Amino acid sequence: MQALHLLSLEPVAETTADPNSYGFRPMRSTADAIVQCRNALGRGHSPQWVLDADVKGCFDNISHDWLTGHIPLDKVVLTRWLSAGVVDKGRLYPTEAGTPQGGIISPVLANMTLDGLERRLESLPRRDKVNFVRYADDFVVTAASKETLEHKVKPAIEAHLAERGLQLSAEKTRIVHISEGFDFLGWTVRKFKRKLIVQPSKKNRQAFYRKIADKVTELRAAPQADVIEVLNPIIRGWGIYHRSQINAIKLRLTGSACSWGGSRGAWPV
Repeated sequence: MQALHLLSLEPVAETTADPNSYGFRPMRSTADAIVQCRNALGRGHSPQWVLDADVKGCFDNISHDWLTGHIPLDKVVLTRWLSAGVVDKGRLYPTEAGTPQGGIISPVLANMTLDGLERRLESLPRRDKVNFVRYADDFVVTAASKETLEHKVKPAIEAHLAERGLQLSAEKTRIVHISEGFDFLGWTVRKFKRKLIVQPSKKNRQAFYRKIADKVTELRAAPQADVIEVLNPIIRGWGIYHRSQINAIKLRLTGSACSWGGSRGAWPV
């Protein structure tokens, strides 16, 4: 039933969505979001300050009252979904806030909840150089100065979220200068002198290396052909994800005798 309602709700969501929202939307991806970051920050006259923000427990804390009052769905059906509860280890737990756990319609409901944030920020003066890029509940906002982000942008975001029962994550939200850099969707975006560099983040690289090392350890007694067959899709997938931002990739598989260097489109055999 959720899938059937999603067929009618998604076109509505697309007409009301923020222009630079890229998560859980048709024909949009993380690559589109990071390209928009490059567009906003890569020029000589681009803003130098960035609010790297994350919504605290977005899917779990959206106000049910806000959803039933603003989402164009059958109110009875939506209310039943929202209040259905969660069964864990045979025990029923009530759901007093948030979207349906694991529901196919949840991403669209979350997007519609956060939509309007970019339009709210557009009311700020153009001289403030405010740009907005969002992927699901993770987003960045640029500005010409740190003070603009602290005193204009952040309060506007907090007010928008509060209306919907949400708040920014204190641990994951910070204001940084572009020369310091920030992580977004598995990439580190940082400007060195006058050149903007987008590369796989340290956290993303370490997670990838650990995955490779674990697979090599798991297959330490397997034939070489079997090891290659397992590792190739992992390496290829990671490379394809990042190749939109880097033209050359060099990987060294720690803990094995296999290392390779290649350019875009050249993968291990």
